[in-house]
Amino acid sequence: MKAFSSRLSRRTFLKQNSLAGLGVALASSSVAALPVIGSKSAQVPAILGGPQAWAEDKWPIWPQWNPATDEKQLLEVVRSGVWSRANVVTQFEKEWAAALNVKRSLAVVNGTNALVIAINQLGIGAGDEVLVPPYTFIASVSSILSNGAMPVFVDIDAETFQIDPAKIEAKITPRTKAIMAVHVLGLPVDMDRIMAIAKKHKLLVIEDACQAHLAEYDKKKVGTIGNVGCFSFQNSKNLPIGEGGAIVSNDEHFMDLCYSYHNFGNPYGTAVGSVSTGSVMPGTKLRFSEYQAAIGIAQLKRLDAQTTTRNENAAYLKSLIKDIPGIVPYKLYDKVNRGAFHLFAFRYHKDGFKGLSRENFIKAVKAEGVPCMSGYSTLNTQPFLGETFKSENYRRMYPKEMLDINQYNEQNRCPVNDQICNEEAVWLTQNMLLGTKDDMKAIAAAIEKVHHNVDKIKTLGQK
Repeated sequence: MKAFSSRLSRRTFLKQNSLAGLGVALASSSVAALPVIGSKSAQVPAILGGPQAWAEDKWPIWPQWNPATDEKQLLEVVRSGVWSRANVVTQFEKEWAAALNVKRSLAVVNGTNALVIAINQLGIGAGDEVLVPPYTFIASVSSILSNGAMPVFVDIDAETFQIDPAKIEAKITPRTKAIMAVHVLGLPVDMDRIMAIAKKHKLLVIEDACQAHLAEYDKKKVGTIGNVGCFSFQNSKNLPIGEGGAIVSNDEHFMDLCYSYHNFGNPYGTAVGSVSTGSVMPGTKLRFSEYQAAIGIAQLKRLDAQTTTRNENAAYLKSLIKDIPGIVPYKLYDKVNRGAFHLFAFRYHKDGFKGLSRENFIKAVKAEGVPCMSGYSTLNTQPFLGETFKSENYRRMYPKEMLDINQYNEQNRCPVNDQICNEEAVWLTQNMLLGTKDDMKAIAAAIEKVHHNVDKIKTLGQK
């Protein structure tokens, strides 16, 4: 299994680090000779032929797997022949609930369908609106559309990358049913303000915590503050299972409904495979498997320690790069006790780099052996929205004026998000934050080297 390479696309990264890599232990992060932060002279950038700040094959691989500690239960499950949902899934659900200090957890096939189920069982559907930030993965929005509801986009706070509470109330209409608080990048939303607005307007709060495993706001785990929280265990996530997701809540009745819905509408507690009980509601089949749960149990054992490491390294890296002109790291809200740091994000201001475009900045940093990317494209103007509005179901559910995509796009403009997506955001992946302090110095050295040599780097585009 290869280390994370700066040349790998996200799709290739996930493919190469799939379940086929079981049995491969985490490669250690070797320490190489590093440029000293601040010693800019004589450091020729790699994109101009100089030495790399760091070797791209030195970053910690992801996901991690330790045969000695991780395989016993997985092999027992495989050999048992009991692969559909049974006792090991229940064990994983209990352990995940305990890790979050929440009453109930339901494991499902992926984080997207965790959101789909949660929205459905909150009674949100045709004619309803859900407020959602545009700075998120498409699943946040597709889960709303899958239930026949209408996403209404609320612009973000540039400093935190999160939904801006100050812009929420202006988007509330008589159709508004819920706020989806997306803890994007694994950084908590300002939940005090979200919950206050929800209480004032009698709205539901759905926490999309798919990137925010063990993140904390006001000493509470995110995903446990609103009406329901949803998590993803997809391969790149901080708790990787390949695919998988979970719904969590303290509302026992709601969780019973979610269980029924994910199991053909059979009553909660019905044995998997039962064909004689009879369904109590419309449902579908979105069950978790036993071997997925065994992988999850193994991964969960190291999640807390990994989260601590990510937080320590994120804070250290932030301290190293915050004073480089043109680099503006993420900001946490005052009540955030802990981030998950699924991604380390900063804003790139080209004025601090003498006009060097973000695209060319990223190329130069990648050349130093430091993988980075620009992140999300603008979500609120993508063609899938217009195509959904053309569907017969949506034409039946909504008045014509609500389905005018040009009018919709105008009403859902998010200029801050446009700026972040199109010009400013730069991401580093969570596996990099599992390295050493020297790794963090290497990242900072790469950025500093690009900044110091920006005039020479800019000439590349002029040849």
